[in-house]
Amino acid sequence: MKTTEQSPVLGVDIGTSHIVAARHTEQDFQYERQLNAFVSIPYTKLAETLMAKERINHAVQGGEILVFGDEAEQFAELFHVETRRPMMNGILNPGEADGMLVIRQIITRLLGRAKKPGQHIYFSVPAPAPGMNADKFTFHESTLRQCLTDLGYEARSISEGLAVVYGELGDSNYSGIGVSCGGGMCNVCLAYLSVPVISFSVPKGGDYIDSNSAAAVHDLATRVRVEKEKGFHFNGYFENKTYHALSVYYDDVIQSLVKSMREAFGNASNLPKLKQPVPLVLSGGTAIPPGFRERFEKVLRASDFPVELSEIRAAANPLHSTAKGTLVATLCEA
Repeated sequence: MKTTEQSPVLGVDIGTSHIVAARHTEQDFQYERQLNAFVSIPYTKLAETLMAKERINHAVQGGEILVFGDEAEQFAELFHVETRRPMMNGILNPGEADGMLVIRQIITRLLGRAKKPGQHIYFSVPAPAPGMNADKFTFHESTLRQCLTDLGYEARSISEGLAVVYGELGDSNYSGIGVSCGGGMCNVCLAYLSVPVISFSVPKGGDYIDSNSAAAVHDLATRVRVEKEKGFHFNGYFENKTYHALSVYYDDVIQSLVKSMREAFGNASNLPKLKQPVPLVLSGGTAIPPGFRERFEKVLRASDFPVELSEIRAAANPLHSTAKGTLVATLCEA
C-alpha cells in the first residue's frame, strides 16, 4: 500500500465531544480535531463578513449564524450560554435540528471531499448499551455514513471500543480490552486477534460528569468543562467546590463502568479461554485527568473481574486513540 499526497489514507472519530480526523502520510500519523458543538447568534451581514475575515468556522442558517468547532466554546463563554451539541449520549441529538448540518460542516473542513471516487474511510460508532433502543444506533450510523458518502467516500463503520484496540494494542496482536471514555458514553470491546468478542457501551461519560457537577455548584456545564480541562486531577479531597463535585461524579462513572464490565464479561457465554493475560487500555477525553488510570485500576482490581489482565494502562494520547484505530482499519483495506 502506498500513500500519496493526492489520495491520503483517512479515518475519522465522530465523537460526542470532538470530531478527530486521522491521516497517514508516508510513515507518520497526523491528527486534527474540532469541538463537536456550536452556538447561534443573530445574523447580520457585518458579523458574517467579520467571521469570514477572522476565519472563524461558521454557517448561515436562516436568520442565524452558527459558530461551530473550537470557536463555539469561546462564544459560549463570551455570552454566558451553553454550547449546543449535535450529539448526545454518544449518538445524534434528536433535539438539535441543526446538529447534522454542523457535523457535516466540521467533517468537510477536517477531511475535505474524497480525492478519488469511492475512497475508503472508516468512521467510529458507539456500541449499543444494554437495554437501549438499537434503532437509534442504526439511524446514527446510517446518517453519518450518508454524510461521508455525499463527500465521495466509501464509508464503513467500526465500533469505538474496537477502534481503540486497533489504535493501541498492535503489540499484543490486537488482543485485549479497549475502553474509550468519551463525552457521551464509555465504550468497551474485548477483542482476540482483532476479532471483536464482546462490545458494549455504558451511557455515562464526560457530559454526565459536567452537567451533574454544574447542577451541584449552580454553574453552566460549559464553564465546568473548561475548568475541568484546565486542571482537575484525582487527589482525594478538594476545597474547590467544582473539583469536589467533579470527583464525586467521576467516581460514579468509574463505578458504573467497572460494574457493567464485570457483569458483561461475567455473564458472556462466548468469553474466550485466553491462553495468557491480556492488556486493557484506557482512552478518550474523560480518561485524561491525572490519577484516572490509578483510580480505575483500584476499583477494577477490587472487583471479581473475570478476565485476567497483564496490565492496565492509559493511551499515549487518549484523544487520538479512536481516530488512530479508524485509520488503522482503513490502512488494512487500502
